[in-house]
Amino acid sequence: MSAVLLDGERVAGRIRMELADRAARLAAQGRPVGLGTVLVGEDGPSAKYVAMKHADCAEVGIASFHEHLPATASQADVEAVIDRLNADSRVHAILVQLPLPAGLDEEKVLLRIDPAKDVDGLHPTNLGRLVMGAPGPLPCTPAGIVELLAAHDVPVEGRHVVIIGRGLTIGRPLALLLAMKRPGCNAAVSVVHTGVRDMGALTRTADVVVAAAGVAGLVTPDMVRPGAAVVGAGTSWSGRKLLSDVADEVAEIAGWITPRIGGVGPMTRAMLLRNAVLAAEKVR
Repeated sequence: MSAVLLDGERVAGRIRMELADRAARLAAQGRPVGLGTVLVGEDGPSAKYVAMKHADCAEVGIASFHEHLPATASQADVEAVIDRLNADSRVHAILVQLPLPAGLDEEKVLLRIDPAKDVDGLHPTNLGRLVMGAPGPLPCTPAGIVELLAAHDVPVEGRHVVIIGRGLTIGRPLALLLAMKRPGCNAAVSVVHTGVRDMGALTRTADVVVAAAGVAGLVTPDMVRPGAAVVGAGTSWSGRKLLSDVADEVAEIAGWITPRIGGVGPMTRAMLLRNAVLAAEKVR
C-alpha cells in the first residue's frame, strides 16, 4: 500500500483564491483587510515565518502592518504596540510571533490582543466560544487539519481519531473541534501524550491519527492500522532539516498521509488569512 498524500499546498492555494475574491470585494467597498504582525528580536525562523505570512497577504490582497521590536524591548514596549494595533481601524487581525525573547510574559502579551482581532483564535474568549460551539475565529492549525481531511474525502464523522499531543495550539483545540457535531467532525476523539504507556495500542485502533507532540519519528508503522489517515502536525529541527512526528515508513501502511513539507503548514497559514478576512467582514 502507498498512501495518498494529503496535499496542503494544493488545498491552501484554492483557499487563497477564494479569500482573494472576498478581500477584493471588501476593498471595493473601501474596507481593505489589514493584518498587523509583531516580531520581537532577531530569531531567524520567526522572521522567516512572518515574511511568509506577509507574502501570503500580498497574494490575497491583505494589507500588512508590521512592527519589529529589538530583543531588548520591555514588556511595556510590546504591550504598547499591541494597544496601538488594537486601536488602528486599518488592522482587523493581529499576530504576535512566538516565542518571545526571555523575560517577556507571552501570556500577558496575548491577552492584550482584542479578541475580535485574534487571528490565531487562541485568546481565552475565543477558546471559550469554541468550547460553547459559538461563532468565532478557530485556532489555525486545528481548522486547517479539518479542512485538509475534508478536501481529500477522509472519513471522519463517526470515526475514531487519536490525537497525540495536548498542547494549546493544536492538540486541545483540535480535540474539541473534531468532537463537535459539525461537517467534517463529529468524531470519537482520544487524546494521548508521550507519557502514555503503550501508545501504539491506542493509535492502532484509530481511523485517523494526528501526531502533534514535536517528537521526530514518534509515529512508526507498527503504531498505525493499515489504511488509516495519518497527519503529521508536530515538527522539530535537526540542524536545518525539518523533521515530522511521523516516520517516513508510515506511508507504506497508511491510506492517507501528510508530506513532511507541504501538508499542515500551508493549511495553518491559509486559516490565518481566513480569520483575518472574517474579522474584516464583521466590521461595519
